[in-house]
Amino acid sequence: MSDKHIIAVGHASLDYVYRIDAFPSSPTKMRAKSHVASGGGMAANASAALARLGGNVSLWARIGDDAAGGLIRHQLRAAGVGTSHVRAFDGVSSATAAVIVDMRGERLVISEDDHEFPLIADWLPLSDVADAAVVMSDLTWLEGTLAVFAEARAQGVPTVLDIDLDSGALLKHVIGLTDYAIFSAPAFRSFLPDGSDEERLNRLVQSGIRHAGVTLGSKGYLWSAHGNRTGFEPAFEVDVVDTTGAGDAFHGAFAWSVAQGLDDANCVRNASAVAAMSCTGLGARAALPDAEQLASFLAKAR
Repeated sequence: MSDKHIIAVGHASLDYVYRIDAFPSSPTKMRAKSHVASGGGMAANASAALARLGGNVSLWARIGDDAAGGLIRHQLRAAGVGTSHVRAFDGVSSATAAVIVDMRGERLVISEDDHEFPLIADWLPLSDVADAAVVMSDLTWLEGTLAVFAEARAQGVPTVLDIDLDSGALLKHVIGLTDYAIFSAPAFRSFLPDGSDEERLNRLVQSGIRHAGVTLGSKGYLWSAHGNRTGFEPAFEVDVVDTTGAGDAFHGAFAWSVAQGLDDANCVRNASAVAAMSCTGLGARAALPDAEQLASFLAKAR
């Protein structure tokens, strides 16, 4: 693997995850079967997946100068993620979420982000981008993403963008700086023009994106890339405990694979496997595999 580092820009939070037998039909009190306090946030989880695979990754993000922020930073460091540019701001609350998971792995997520975070990104060390193998973003911090992606484009560093429903409205601002655009299914169908999935992906590639794809959960991943290349990767079958963070794990593993210089099909296969494996533990990071575990899983899946 390239010894260059990978930069992730975006969201970091603290998730309180509770596992229950089944969702009630009406409001009531319930006792959880198990629970964890887990690091969360799209970019943060993707960074944790990258670090677990052996990648040298740093997160550029905003947190509050509060107890939750201290736990967020601690869990990032425990996962092997660089936190020198995770900045704590006075007077704002760190992002948190309550995640309720039933025995089938279905979720209810209730999240809260402090809307008083400073938007300005002039404190980011953009000179570091030139030495990066890949930069990635979850598009939750537009100003930071624009600054880093513009510098990456100027330096010829590939960019990977995670587009979810909450951030898809910002897509138009950064699509011209994006090499790899990976959508959740709801965002894909909400923020792109009408047409079949294949037609939408082809239009994105024709607009200049190197690779465009959509994660379809248990149905797999559909993609298109330059050179009239297309593909579909079925989802791997695993015993699902919790799907929290599976999409984040996909993006982290995809960026890790891009940094290794792998072709699109192998980037997708690695990412799909890591996403599936992440679903076998409670919380977004409990079951993230290392590179050896990933290789073993893929070898058995052939």
